[in-house]
Amino acid sequence: MPELPEVETVANGVNERIRGERIEDVWLSGYKEPFKTDPDVMVQALSGSRIEKVYRVGKHIVFDLAADKNRRSGKPNAGNLEAKVASQQWIVHLGMTGRLLVSARDVPVPAHTHAILRLSSGRELRFVDARRFGRLALHTPTGEDKSGFRGPGREPLSISAEEFVQLFRGRKLSIKAALLNQSLLHGVGNIYADESLFRARIRPARIAGRLTRPRLLALHAALQAVLENAIALGGSSVSDYVDADGVAGFFQLEHRVYMRTGEPCLICGTPIRRTVLAGRGTHYCPNCQR
Repeated sequence: MPELPEVETVANGVNERIRGERIEDVWLSGYKEPFKTDPDVMVQALSGSRIEKVYRVGKHIVFDLAADKNRRSGKPNAGNLEAKVASQQWIVHLGMTGRLLVSARDVPVPAHTHAILRLSSGRELRFVDARRFGRLALHTPTGEDKSGFRGPGREPLSISAEEFVQLFRGRKLSIKAALLNQSLLHGVGNIYADESLFRARIRPARIAGRLTRPRLLALHAALQAVLENAIALGGSSVSDYVDADGVAGFFQLEHRVYMRTGEPCLICGTPIRRTVLAGRGTHYCPNCQR
């Protein structure tokens, strides 16, 4: 599943390529799984909207949309505020195998494409998802949610060291499970939990609430450094992940424990072990991580 660096890379790439474009037309597949919002409602909301900005929140890609009823109906814009449709957001979760691709219209449409947004530039934004675990939804900021879609947990790249320490106080689950808990930190997944714990020299099975302040501070620094490095390298391509141009990332070349079971630790030479924590394969060095 794409994690924070991969989602950030895709969001940034899509933003660079299509920000400011108008969605001329929308096609959605007949499969119900990807759509958390009624497909007819989604088509109506997206068609005619302008893409103001694309960015990441946790593992979600958020499209800020601006729409004009007059433009949608083909009438000239009268310039009054009443013509404006309330701002909406299109939320994309890539799931296990989801991809967002910006393509020319004459490029063949890949199999398992579930959404095509035809843009004013003549290009298309395509959502492709072979396993259909991804999700597409509309979000309308209202009431206390005026700032827009926030996601379930804290943002790993902006949480302060002190807030990070307090987040795990009293937690009785393993630190690996705590890092994967999206209601605590949203965006961290299996790869970057393993890599961060290795760099902080912490055994994944340690109880989160029993870790000392210095160890949690070391983990905070390691997690942010790993995520920032992975974003700089375009994420980890260990399965289906590619960016908005269909290009693979390179952080998998920097993995020190993830998917290296039996290989020597790059620091001490001890074979890397694999166990299962929180239902996920977990990789660690039994000598370096305590």
